[in-house]
Amino acid sequence: MLLWRQFLMEWKLYSRDRAAMFWTFAFPVLMLLGFGVIFKGGDAPKLSVVWVQPVQVQAKDEALLKTLEQFPTKLIPLSAAEAEAKWFRGETAVQVEPTRDGFHMKVNSYLVAQGQMTAQVVQQAFLISQSQLQGQPMPKLIPVSMESPGHAKSANYAAFLLPGLLGMNLMSMGLFAVGMVNVSYREKGKFRRLAVTPLPKWIFLMGQVLHRLTITLVQTIFLLIVGRWVFGIQNQGSYLMLSLVMVLGTACFMALGFALSSFAETSETYAAISNLLFFPMMFLSGVYFTLDAAPKWLQQAVIILPLSPFLKALRAVFNDGAALTSHLLGLGIVAAWAILCFGLAVKRFRWA
Repeated sequence: MLLWRQFLMEWKLYSRDRAAMFWTFAFPVLMLLGFGVIFKGGDAPKLSVVWVQPVQVQAKDEALLKTLEQFPTKLIPLSAAEAEAKWFRGETAVQVEPTRDGFHMKVNSYLVAQGQMTAQVVQQAFLISQSQLQGQPMPKLIPVSMESPGHAKSANYAAFLLPGLLGMNLMSMGLFAVGMVNVSYREKGKFRRLAVTPLPKWIFLMGQVLHRLTITLVQTIFLLIVGRWVFGIQNQGSYLMLSLVMVLGTACFMALGFALSSFAETSETYAAISNLLFFPMMFLSGVYFTLDAAPKWLQQAVIILPLSPFLKALRAVFNDGAALTSHLLGLGIVAAWAILCFGLAVKRFRWA
């Protein structure tokens, strides 16, 4: 009975904070809707190429233009003055200008990732067009399909993003809804006052744990419903496996929040400490994008952070219906973080 009352008290206190309610429940849904709608197209986005229109079109120009139509490119024909103005504004990744005896191509050094990929496509189109000019037939390109590692033929970015948001919600809940709140309680003397009340300590702590677990459950349900109704995304695997991964992640990030809170005396100090983990995990663990273009050492290094292996296992189950046997090492890393952080939190926990 005491545990139920403490659980309800935690919810009442939490529901009074409208800002916390928004960032917890509404913001992830808005992120999914926003990015899902922007990148809703099933086809890969076309690569933009600014084409500087020559004074006189030659056969080589027509051949290259015709060949580029076979590639995922979007040609933007402009005059020399218009192209220069667009380049000066930094809006061009790749610009191709016909010359008297060939072509000249410029790649924007500020948009190097997109520019290098586009430049390679233009180079391939150029070689094919040269072959055609020499009388050789147009070669047949290899068919390309967009597939996930589990061979699910879907290019819907929302399907990739939804598990990422679930993982980020768990991390935010652990670091801020658990860690920050406990530091705030200790800083304001609430722990000291609770320590002299008849309320058992385990009731207080278990009430917090159950409250955060229900927050995670409600967050997950909201995102799954929106993903299903708006984008047609649904769990491709076992709900039991999905639940096991979510429970493990919840335990890991809650333990992380409790552990970090034991190293801070004030909320300002905790914010600095928690952000040292929050931002690297958010940007490097694959929440919004993959690190396939990053150096190999960085791709391997982020595996030691709990969010990265957690998201790999979560996406494998949710998007591809995979079993957990191929992700035992990653899940072991998450479990190790949970055990170590929980042990550290218990050892360093204090009421004052």
